Amino acid sequence: MQYPEPLVRGRLVRRYKRFLSDIEIDSPDGSGGSVEVTAHCANPGSMLGLAQPGATVWLLPNRNPAAKLDWRWELTDTGDTLVCINTARANTVVGEALTAGGIPALAAYSKIRPEVKYGTSSRIDFLLEEDGIPPAYVEVKSVTLRRPDGGDPTAAEFPDSVTKRGAKHLEELMEVGKAGARPVMFFLVQRGDCSHFRPASDIDPAYAEALKRAAAAGVEILCHTAHVATDGITLGPSLPLHLD
Repeated sequence: MQYPEPLVRGRLVRRYKRFLSDIEIDSPDGSGGSVEVTAHCANPGSMLGLAQPGATVWLLPNRNPAAKLDWRWELTDTGDTLVCINTARANTVVGEALTAGGIPALAAYSKIRPEVKYGTSSRIDFLLEEDGIPPAYVEVKSVTLRRPDGGDPTAAEFPDSVTKRGAKHLEELMEVGKAGARPVMFFLVQRGDCSHFRPASDIDPAYAEALKRAAAAGVEILCHTAHVATDGITLGPSLPLHLD
């Protein structure tokens, strides 16, 4: 996934109401001063460790004339790595990788359909189909949490806040498996400094338990890291899973 134009560097002033952020950027008039802009924050989670005032962030101009805000917050620089905080980018990156056959576990499928209705008022992120094999229902989650001062300092963790919706998706994937299809939970870690994946059981014990039940019921759990840069994001290698 390539950004359509260069990102703009800024300094986070504050994030509020979940989807709004005030960010200071260099004045576009070249005067050497700065201006404060309001940017859309496409992330419903807590963004633990990624939304401290003063953090270096990267914005994408929003060229959609119907958009309410002129900017979208895309990346946070932790000082050690870039993290994509825009959860919608995970589907784009995974979709491109699926189309290119870049995910070995799912490379057998040639038909890729995004946003297909299934379950109870839900849409699966990708429905994969191929003659002669069961269809694969792939649910994608964006992972941004790493707690270097925690008990597992190199782990990528999900979720970063309680997600009843995420637990519902796991239940629906289990039902897909019972019906004879291939259910897949795909975690994309949108940062490059993690060595493995684990559920954040202290943040959302219900989700962690649901993930373990899903794995025991036959839901495939896949996790890949991502290569995040200011010009774009691509799929990286798979990460080991630590579900216990």
